[in-house]
Amino acid sequence: MTMFVVVLGALLLVFAGSTFLQGPLDPHQHLLWFILFWLACAWLTLLAILLALFDLLMVRADGRARTKQLRTPMEDDSPPVDQDDG
Repeated sequence: MTMFVVVLGALLLVFAGSTFLQGPLDPHQHLLWFILFWLACAWLTLLAILLALFDLLMVRADGRARTKQLRTPMEDDSPPVDQDDG
């Protein structure tokens, strides 16, 4: 849910900056507002990317834990394997 809100916020800011806020964000007249606005857009975009990477790592860790959890009972129930040397 957090990632959705961050991405939606970034998209709304980009849309607003490209349309109806284009006049107040004119870099020739209001350089500071222009820089701050687009830094905020970039920060939200970077935050969304970092949240996506974090989510990816959490899903992978959960998958490994579940695989390990499933393999343990299978190894305990299986009969011992005799290894022949020749």
